[in-house]
Amino acid sequence: MIRPIMTKRFFLRQPSEEASESDLPVAQDLADTLAAHRATCVGMAANMIGQRKRIIAVVDDRGDILVMLNPEVTQASGSYQAEEGCLSLEGVRTATRYERITVAFKDQSLRTVERSFSGRVAQAIQHEVDHCNGVVI
Repeated sequence: MIRPIMTKRFFLRQPSEEASESDLPVAQDLADTLAAHRATCVGMAANMIGQRKRIIAVVDDRGDILVMLNPEVTQASGSYQAEEGCLSLEGVRTATRYERITVAFKDQSLRTVERSFSGRVAQAIQHEVDHCNGVVI
């Protein structure tokens, strides 16, 4: 189900709670909402659809939507300054990002996964993990 985009900064600044199996419908709604906004958005976190759960979705290098539950960046290298926009906020802001990252997360089958990412996908993941942590960029 496509959900409305949350724009209230007070809500977006609250850290999200761990996701569990009962949150899989939220993960699907997040993927559906990202798919509906693909023309202007490459990633979303669950708080952007009003759910304070540690769930993100990003468009990967193949153009598929990758959903991650409880993502944690475990390694990062190659820092740089990026300018980013956000569907929940107006304007563009600067953030320190890393060119290459490794992320541990659960997939939608609740399997534990660890994968490495670089470039645009790594940047999108970092932005969405910030959302999970209540960091508004």
